[in-house]
Amino acid sequence: MAKDHEQRGKDIKRGPLMAVLISGAFVAILNQTLLGTALPKIAESLEINYATAQWLQSVFMLVNGIMIPITAFLIGRFTSRALFLTAMGSFAVGTLICAVAPIFEILMLGRVLQAAGAGIMLPLMQTIMFLVYPIEKRGSAMGIFGLVIAFAPAIGPTLSGYLVEQFPWTSVFYVVLPIAIIDIIVAYFILKNVTERTFPKMDLISIALSTLGFGGLLYGFSIAGNPETGFASQSVIISLIVGATTLTWFILRQLKLDTPILEFRIFKYRIFTLTTAIGMIAFMSMIGGAVILPIMMQDMLGFTALESGLMLLPGAALMGFMNPITGRLFDKFGGRYLAVIGLFLVVVTTFMFSNLTPGTSFAYLAIVNAARMLGIAMVMMPVTTAGLNQLPDKLMPHGTAMNNTMRQMSGAVGTALLVSIMTSQAIPNTGVEGALHGVNVSFFVAGVLSIAGWVLAFFIKNSRPGIKN
Repeated sequence: MAKDHEQRGKDIKRGPLMAVLISGAFVAILNQTLLGTALPKIAESLEINYATAQWLQSVFMLVNGIMIPITAFLIGRFTSRALFLTAMGSFAVGTLICAVAPIFEILMLGRVLQAAGAGIMLPLMQTIMFLVYPIEKRGSAMGIFGLVIAFAPAIGPTLSGYLVEQFPWTSVFYVVLPIAIIDIIVAYFILKNVTERTFPKMDLISIALSTLGFGGLLYGFSIAGNPETGFASQSVIISLIVGATTLTWFILRQLKLDTPILEFRIFKYRIFTLTTAIGMIAFMSMIGGAVILPIMMQDMLGFTALESGLMLLPGAALMGFMNPITGRLFDKFGGRYLAVIGLFLVVVTTFMFSNLTPGTSFAYLAIVNAARMLGIAMVMMPVTTAGLNQLPDKLMPHGTAMNNTMRQMSGAVGTALLVSIMTSQAIPNTGVEGALHGVNVSFFVAGVLSIAGWVLAFFIKNSRPGIKN
């Protein structure tokens, strides 16, 4: 394996390659965070209600979540160069359609194309990085990748708020489009094939089951996270039952196939399973907080949307700044100590959000959230790298696809769970104090989840590559 990586290092210029991959990741994630602030303007311009406009976010998450599990199959079927160019092409075409869309239905079509490209890009990028970097440098590479993943959400809401105030809402797509086009042009000339084509058979039944299974669960949890819906809704229950049933069928089918669409046997690698679980818990805590804090600030404490975005900005910026540092620390010390310290910080700061009052200041929220994001930065990329390091090269596409799929699912579950707790535990007819009680309970639950992740972190072993744990 070491010789393979050494040979790839001679054949491929990693600097330009990283620039292409990171640019693709940046526009995909920036695009997702730009739209949230622009939704009211879009709803007003297209003369639709806000609930309908929200589907522009929901459909992106759904299609994204459906495409990610299939990526391992696509990586085996096509060259990495062709797949990247196709994914970025789909994303760019979708962005152009969104920018010129005269009606809501065409805008939705553009979002579907964007999401299909983005769903392929992120697992593909991680696979390429793990194949071209030797194991002793993967932490640093993933740290730089994490810098961009954190930076895009940090500037997205604030940039979007400025754009929709100064220009038409289409400007949020015109900002992204040039970056995507330039990335495609550069990738065409410098991107080389690094993945091995295994030509797996196309099992249409598996693809259909994957789509219904992951799509059903994602849809169910996403609408359960809507305060007006909740888990008791008939549509939520039906969606979750259909999703769980078909996903179980999908998993059983994959275990019987010689060349599965998504290889679930990778969970035999104990450290991969452990770190995936820890990453899911950390992501649930992070994404739930990112949803609840703006709702709480705007609906309960009277802050503006811009102020809630600015409150999140220091935490996102600190997380981005720390990712390359934690990457280097991972290469030197491994993932266990980083995860233990980081999750302890997440536990403490999450519980600090469980005693909010009407007098809670902007500074308190910003500082505690920044410390919380520092802890997340010490966990997310290091545990991902520690888990994927356990897999042989042939299973890397399945590892990155599974990791991203589980993270997508945990984000949907975390948001639905914590928002449902927030709404159900709010004390009616007691004003702001009663509403904040629901927020405090939701953060208390998130703190308990974080404790579970912290305990699991003690079992991470800094294992050598190729050794099954």
